[in-house]
Amino acid sequence: MIRYPRDMTGYGKTPPAANWPNGAKIAVQIVLNYEEGGENNVLHGDAASEAFLSEITGAQAWPGMRHWNMESIYDYGARAGFWRIHRMLKDLPVTVYGVATALARSPEQVAAMKSAGWEIASHGLKWVEHRDMTAEDERAQIREAIRLHTEVTGSPPRGWYTGRCSMNTNDLAAEEGDFDYIADSYADDLPYWMKAGGKDQLVVPYTMDCNDMRFAIQAGFASGDDFEAMLRDAFDTLYAEGEAGAPRMMSIGLHCRLIGRPSRAAALKRAIEYFRAHDGVWFATRLEIARHWAAEHPPVDRPRPSQMDRESFVAEFGGVFEHSPWIAEGAHALELGPAHDSATGVHSALARIFRSASEEQRLGVLTAHPDLAGKLAAAKRLTAESTAEQASVGLDSLTDEERATFTELNDAYQARFGFPFIIAVRDNTKASIMDAFRRRIEHDRATEFAEACRQVERIAELRLREKLPA
Repeated sequence: MIRYPRDMTGYGKTPPAANWPNGAKIAVQIVLNYEEGGENNVLHGDAASEAFLSEITGAQAWPGMRHWNMESIYDYGARAGFWRIHRMLKDLPVTVYGVATALARSPEQVAAMKSAGWEIASHGLKWVEHRDMTAEDERAQIREAIRLHTEVTGSPPRGWYTGRCSMNTNDLAAEEGDFDYIADSYADDLPYWMKAGGKDQLVVPYTMDCNDMRFAIQAGFASGDDFEAMLRDAFDTLYAEGEAGAPRMMSIGLHCRLIGRPSRAAALKRAIEYFRAHDGVWFATRLEIARHWAAEHPPVDRPRPSQMDRESFVAEFGGVFEHSPWIAEGAHALELGPAHDSATGVHSALARIFRSASEEQRLGVLTAHPDLAGKLAAAKRLTAESTAEQASVGLDSLTDEERATFTELNDAYQARFGFPFIIAVRDNTKASIMDAFRRRIEHDRATEFAEACRQVERIAELRLREKLPA
């Protein structure tokens, strides 16, 4: 099987109702990353100095050497930046992404986080890249991060965010941490469930746009006004969606050494004041959001066609295109993934096989369909799907005159085109079917062949909607 693991569909056009507490229109979630003392440094046993997210433009790692300027920038975050942000936000719910080794080197800051009632989630053992770690090395790092975090803060973390993660991170975190949520995702404006580590794991997605890290990259913010404008625009958009009945979550990412600088902190203060001036704003920690979501929207097991073996897939969907299991066989061999675990997704896969088939093969699908209100119906020899469809518009209870008319039209249509008249009866009434019959019999064969194929696809779509979520 060729399977594509990424979920490009998510909630689609109909996200679930967030039902935030007290009817809030928006959930605002503030993250303070505490990385100072956990960054790359030969003092920490690393091979080189840090080169990421600092004031130093074009910074490079210095192999085997300490980097005084880089260290002092990180030191600023712990010594001054943290306390400026703490004074500003201590009365708000905040989630700290705490690097375990950084927390261990900052007992006063940890005490202040706890006294403010902030959630302290895990940001890994060290603020380093995980992408090149083996799965077992990364597993060991996660385990040690949880152990040290628990030792330093007094309780294990309930949330996890690596940031500089690998393709194994989410599975490993789900396996090792028993977390209420993981946050190594930027894929949505709402929490969502995913299969990770062999179980249903809640993801509370994070952000890269409303994030002060953009002060430290070339395509980023030049001034506090840029950051404030980004925050206000995001808030206004999400708040308006909430007013329209579709509440969302807004994530804000902060770093002590970046937003903690006086040249930037004022912009954050103005943005927070702007948010607070609105009604229906729920400031929450990520843990509060995760627990709310798990209570309101627990994971739901549903059919996953992309994970079915060939035999099961064909058994389930082989009759969607009338008596043509070869279409399901071909669809199963396509590159399927989470996007195909719905009626729309399976229909797309089946229709691709039907559309790419030869005219002779497609004709075989057309001729596999029964006449409307024909002899097979009278003899009760239709498939269950066809029986239900024809009965839905009363084709199973025609008057003698109606039956005679259908028989006459069926015979004339079949003689003209060489295949039965096909129409998605669930889209129609008995009268509209009769009108379509009389209109379409005047088509040339090519036009009618194309129309019949479209109707076959529509019938398949309607059948799938009875089997799977749309």
